[in-house]
Amino acid sequence: MTNLPEFIQLHSDSSSLLVDCTKRTPAIIYWGKKLSQETTGEMLTLLSTRQEAKCSVVVEAPISLSPLLGQGFTGSPGIEITNNDIAWSLGGDLSNVVQVNSNEVELESVDKIRKIKTIHKIKLDQTSNVLALSTELVNIGQQPLNVNWCAAPTIPMTDEMNKIMSFEGRWSHEFQRNTIDLFLGSFVRENRKGKTSHDNFPGFLMHNEYTHENTGECYGFHLGWSGNNKLRAELLPEGRSYVQLGELLLPGEVELRENESYKSPTLYSVYSANGFNEMSACFHRYVRTQLLQEKVRNKPRPVHYNTWEGIYFDHDVETLKGLAEHAGKLGVERFVLDDGWFKGRRGDYAGLGDWVVDKDIYPDGLQPLIDHVNNCGMEFGLWFEPEMVNPDSDLYRAHPDWVIQTEGNEQLQFRNQLVLDLTRTEVVDCLFKMIDDILVEYPKIEYIKWDMNRDINHAGAFNGKPAIHKQTKALYQLIARLRAKHPNVEIESCSSGGARVDYGVLEHTDRVWTSDSNDALDRLSIQRGCSYFFPSDVMGAHVGPRDCHITGKRVSVEMRAGVAFFGHMGIEMDPRELTDHERGALSHVIALHKKHRNLIHNGDLIRANSDGDSINFGIVNAEKSQALFSYNSVNETKRTNPKKYKFSGLHADKSYELRLIWPTKLDEYSPSLLSKIEGKVFTGESLMQFGMQLPITFPQTTLIFELNQQ
Repeated sequence: MTNLPEFIQLHSDSSSLLVDCTKRTPAIIYWGKKLSQETTGEMLTLLSTRQEAKCSVVVEAPISLSPLLGQGFTGSPGIEITNNDIAWSLGGDLSNVVQVNSNEVELESVDKIRKIKTIHKIKLDQTSNVLALSTELVNIGQQPLNVNWCAAPTIPMTDEMNKIMSFEGRWSHEFQRNTIDLFLGSFVRENRKGKTSHDNFPGFLMHNEYTHENTGECYGFHLGWSGNNKLRAELLPEGRSYVQLGELLLPGEVELRENESYKSPTLYSVYSANGFNEMSACFHRYVRTQLLQEKVRNKPRPVHYNTWEGIYFDHDVETLKGLAEHAGKLGVERFVLDDGWFKGRRGDYAGLGDWVVDKDIYPDGLQPLIDHVNNCGMEFGLWFEPEMVNPDSDLYRAHPDWVIQTEGNEQLQFRNQLVLDLTRTEVVDCLFKMIDDILVEYPKIEYIKWDMNRDINHAGAFNGKPAIHKQTKALYQLIARLRAKHPNVEIESCSSGGARVDYGVLEHTDRVWTSDSNDALDRLSIQRGCSYFFPSDVMGAHVGPRDCHITGKRVSVEMRAGVAFFGHMGIEMDPRELTDHERGALSHVIALHKKHRNLIHNGDLIRANSDGDSINFGIVNAEKSQALFSYNSVNETKRTNPKKYKFSGLHADKSYELRLIWPTKLDEYSPSLLSKIEGKVFTGESLMQFGMQLPITFPQTTLIFELNQQ
C-alpha cells in the first residue's frame, strides 16, 4: 500500500469524518463534531487501542467500510456474494485512493484471489453537513458473481448512542416515531413491498437519553432508494456498535458477469451536536440545494386544488369547470385533475394502462377544461399511475404477459390492479409514448401527479428473475426521460400517500404526497415525522373535507387550514359544499400562506419537544429576523391552564413584534393574554427563556403567531 494516505480527513462547516487507511481495508474511525487540524488520525487510532480480552480474538476484526466474512467479522458483513468458487470469503486490500476534491474521496480495494474490486465513495457536503456514501462491487474475473447483499459503507457508532428512533406506520398513518433502547444484537427493519412503503421508512436516528429537539448529540441515516431495503443497528458483544443500510436483494436478483458492477443506493447521514432540529436543518438544506431542480426552487410553490376527494371518479366537464371557478376564487394557483379522466375509467376496476382521454366524458378532449382552468388563473396538472394496469383494459388484453408475476402462483388481489414489468424495454417505451403523446397534445399540462397504489407481491420479471432492483432503476429512467423531453412539467411522487417518499425518487421528482389522510389531527404527527428528513416545501399538505373521508373525524376549517398552511399547501374537497364562513376562512388563509410561503419553504424548522397534549413548531429565517410559530392543541391539558409556549430559535439580543395571525377569530371563555399581546414587542431572550402563557382552548385548536424583528 505504498503511496497511499494513512488517514483521510473530510470536513464540513460543523462536522468531520476520518477514515483509517492503515489496515488492509479502510474504516471510519471518527464521524462527528468538527475537529481541528491539530487532531490527527494517529492520535485517534492510538486512543482507540483495545487490549486482548479473555476467550476472545487477539485483535478484533475491523468495522471497516464493508466488514467482511473474510476478515473474520462476526457481525453483519457489509458484502455477501457467492459464485462457484470462494467469492463468499471476500477479503481484499486497499489499492487506490482518489481524492476527488477536499470533500470527496473514492477508495478502491481489490481481492486479487477472488478477482473482485470494491469502490467506496464518500462525500461530505460543505454547507449542509450531509455525508453521502455508496459501495460499488465490480466483477473483474470471468466467473459470474451473485450479489446477495452490498450495503452502503458501514458507520461505527460512538458509545453514547444507545437509543434508536425509527419511523413506521401504515397507509394513511405514516411516519410514526418509535424509540427503543439499543440492545445486544441487531435492530433490523426489512421492507419487501417493492417500493419505499408506508410501513417502514428507510431511515432512523441514533441518539441517547439526553437528546431532544434542541439539545444533545444525534445521527440521522436515510437510504435514498425507492425499492426494497434493509436497515440495521447492531451492538456487538465486545461493546462496539455500528449502523448499516442497503438495498434488500431477493435471491438471484443481481448477477454480475465479467466487468459488470453493482452500486448500492446512497446512504445519507447527518451528525448533530445540537439536537434533532439541527439534524433536520442539515437534511432540509441538502434536499433544497442538491436534490431539487433549480427552476422549482426559484418558483413559489403554487397552491393546489386536487379533484380526488371532491368528485372521485364522477367526472363531468361542466362540473369540473365549476370546481375550477370555485378554486380560482379561493386563490388556488394549480388545478390537478385526478384519477378518472382516461378511457374506461369509471372506478378502480378498469382502465389503468389505457392512457388516452375518454371521449365519452371529454368529447372534445381535455383542451376545453385546460383552457378554462388557465382562464381562471391556474396551471393545469394531471394524474397518472403508469406502473399499473387493470386486467379490464385494452393494454392488458393485448399484452397479458407484460405484468410482474411468478409462474404457477396465483396473483394476490390488490385494488383490481397488477404491476407492469418495467424490466421489459417494450413496456417502458409504450408507457413513455402514451404519456408523451398526452403531454405533446396538451402542452399546457405543467404538472403530473405520479401515483402507485399497490405493493409488488409477486416480484417476478419476464425472465423469471426477481424484478425489484431493475424495476426501480427503470422507473427512475422513465421519469428522467420524460423530464428531459418535457422540462417544464413538474412531477409529484404519490404512492397512496407516503409509500414512496425518499431521496432516491426525489432526485427525479419535485414534490411528495405525504399521506392519503387529510385528517388534520393525524397530519400533525405524520408531517412531524416526515419533517425529520424532508423540508416543508416538498411535503404536499391539503385542506380536506369537513368530515375526513378516511377517519370520519370532523375538524374545523381553522384547524385543517392551519395544519396545511405549513406544507406545500392545497385544498382537496368539493368547494361547492363550503359554508360562507369556510369559504371566507380558506380565502384568507390561502392569501396568508402566499404572503409567508417564502419563509415557510426556505426557513429552518424548529420543532418543540412533545408534551403529549399539543404538537408545536416554528419556522425561522436564516437571519432570525422573521418567524412563524404554531401551537396545535390535540388533547385537553391536564391542568386548568396550559404551560407556557417557548419560541425557540430566535436571537436573544433582538426584539420582536408578536402577532396572532390565525385564526382570525377565537371564541374564549374569558379574556386571555391574546387580547393584550397584539403588536407588543418582546426581547428574543424573554420569548425563548421565559415563554408566553398560552390561552385556554378546546382540543382541535391551532394558533399561528408571526414574529418580526424591530
